[in-house]
Amino acid sequence: MRHVGWIAGAAAAVLVAAGTITYAVAAGDDSGTRAPAADSADAGFARDMAVHHQQAVEMSYIVRDRTKDVEVRRLAYDIAQTQANQRGMLLGWLDLWELPKVSSDAPMTWMGMGDMASGEDGSLMPGMATDTEMKRLGALNGKQAEVFYLQLMTDHHKGGVHMAEGCVAKCTVGVEKRLAQGMVAAQQSEIKLMADMLKERGAKARD
Repeated sequence: MRHVGWIAGAAAAVLVAAGTITYAVAAGDDSGTRAPAADSADAGFARDMAVHHQQAVEMSYIVRDRTKDVEVRRLAYDIAQTQANQRGMLLGWLDLWELPKVSSDAPMTWMGMGDMASGEDGSLMPGMATDTEMKRLGALNGKQAEVFYLQLMTDHHKGGVHMAEGCVAKCTVGVEKRLAQGMVAAQQSEIKLMADMLKERGAKARD
């Protein structure tokens, strides 16, 4: 239970940051309203991270139905709400820029890594779970579900951090770069938190 306060505080911080970012766009921040090109890093990150986040939301709601552990359920809810909110902002920016939400380019092309992910068994980008892993998560219960979720989400966050760092380096839209930097900080903190939660359950992150 000692992690609950941290999770609640992190969620509040993210919501404040999200409100600030949304306000900056609405207020006419030039860096947030100048439309990037369809093949830009800004557009590529928005598209790819929206897909990446959607799976994290799905995993988090799956585990909430598979365990009664308060700590894991709170973490899962926090991740689901945070990433659903960020996904909405990313898709909203694509609408604002009048750019398509899908691309014929392979995922990660904007990072120069379009030939890296094969998409085999549903894993389209770094850290994403395969379809087989998603089915397994939905079949586990209790401690087994908790451990597998924490392992999958740790991998997912590591991939997300890699992508967000790519946006920080390559994106040009100010509010999007700031959102990406916030993702890096928040997900790195959650990776450490999940390492502690795995240790408490006699497990560790996957190699």
